[in-house]
Amino acid sequence: MSTLKLTNLSKRFGGVVASEDVNIEVPAGKIIGLIGPNGAGKTTIINMITGMLAVSGGEIHVGDIDITHAPAHEICRAGLARTFQNIRLLGEATVLENVMIGFHRHETSATLAAMLGLPSAGRETVEIKERAQVMLKEFDLQDFADYPATGLSYGHQRKVEMARAMAAEPNFVLLDEPIAGMNNVESDALAEVFQRLASAGKGVLLIEHNVRFVAKMCSYVYVLDGGRLISQGTPDHVLSDPAVISAYLGDQQYA
Repeated sequence: MSTLKLTNLSKRFGGVVASEDVNIEVPAGKIIGLIGPNGAGKTTIINMITGMLAVSGGEIHVGDIDITHAPAHEICRAGLARTFQNIRLLGEATVLENVMIGFHRHETSATLAAMLGLPSAGRETVEIKERAQVMLKEFDLQDFADYPATGLSYGHQRKVEMARAMAAEPNFVLLDEPIAGMNNVESDALAEVFQRLASAGKGVLLIEHNVRFVAKMCSYVYVLDGGRLISQGTPDHVLSDPAVISAYLGDQQYA
């Protein structure tokens, strides 16, 4: 089974260090946590992994594949998908159409064939629509297929974004604060989704401020502060580490 591995990963903006010598491993079939205070550099890490930010130093591997300086489409092909801290859906498009977009890397028909309305392109569109409908059922969204994405509740929009990410059939999923702003019912529903992903052999990197949620979901946790790892280990170990309590949890340990 493959592993997403960051080795001495660093990012500098001029003279400002956003992250330095970060080493993280996300094995297939595991949910790994990445926590830290605001400005710790967590989203910077995900942006480097997914090619949205250039890497200043270090390496990123998916199994034996070096994606350190790969363009976004090659990173996607290597088996990575992500969600965003701020939901990014096509608001006027339907839920079904948003999920269909996630299948783009599996399309085989040429752009010209689609433009000319050739039968091969039409058949593929029908197939992708059917696959998207199956994905909606997996996320319990089938009743909302024809709704505009922005017409859904926050929790349901998060599930649409997750379904779109999973449509790419990734081996690793990077989740940037997926339950931010959710109530307990909504977060519990997504927790079941994340556990299903891990059970299916997907590696999950979970960035989240809700420490209780991280402790419940993750088998191993990394803690960033000021762009550097200050602790790592099981949730119990990390949450009792004085350095973590001082830098991140403070007096609100399990808020």
